[in-house]
Amino acid sequence: MSSHAHAHVAHHFESAEQQRQSAQLGMWIFLVTEVMFFGGLFAAYVVYRSLYPEAWVVGSHLLSIGLGGFNTAVLLASSLTMALAVHAAQTDKRNATAMWIVLTMVLGFVFLGVKVVEYAGKFEHHLVPGAHFHVDPMAELAKLEAAGVHVGQHLRHAFETANPSHVQLFYSLYFAMTGMHAVHMIIGAGLMIWLLANTLKGRYSSAYYNPVEVTGLYWHFVDIVWIFLFPMLYLIGRH
Repeated sequence: MSSHAHAHVAHHFESAEQQRQSAQLGMWIFLVTEVMFFGGLFAAYVVYRSLYPEAWVVGSHLLSIGLGGFNTAVLLASSLTMALAVHAAQTDKRNATAMWIVLTMVLGFVFLGVKVVEYAGKFEHHLVPGAHFHVDPMAELAKLEAAGVHVGQHLRHAFETANPSHVQLFYSLYFAMTGMHAVHMIIGAGLMIWLLANTLKGRYSSAYYNPVEVTGLYWHFVDIVWIFLFPMLYLIGRH
């Protein structure tokens, strides 16, 4: 074992490899608990969507598929830059590691910026659950028709029969699911800043890159959660 690797091995580990495997196992266990947490939100979504499908159609049509699709592309790109950061750390490329971490962080902030724009639009149009929530499905249907959207029989039926209180339930889940995802993104951005600082200090190398690797696992998990959120919230209700 090199002296550099030995310097980063805690006293209760026999080797750097054992420490690395333990760190990975710990992160995977943590991610399992995250799966259970988000799984509860997904289960609530499935149950209420089956009960109030018309409201889910209305709620989905009031989301911007353009912004959601753009954010999906941003997160897919950030997964690539994170993977490249891990590879650079494994191959002793400190400058490249720092560059890929910065790009990952920038993409994360772009994602959050787009969510701020989306949330601002929901406040502006009174689509935030609470005392000031207001939605008129028939008025929204008229807007779709005025915009040239083809309104078929099933879509028209959904807008005509949707209960506004059920649409509010859709947005309650929308803000709960995307809000918790955004919190995880903010935590991830904080981890990127920490990784960048340590990278610039030369603390990571091919002998020791555990923090970069396990942070990468966390970042990929957050990206995967969005891959599920995007079709569930933005796409399924449109069909």
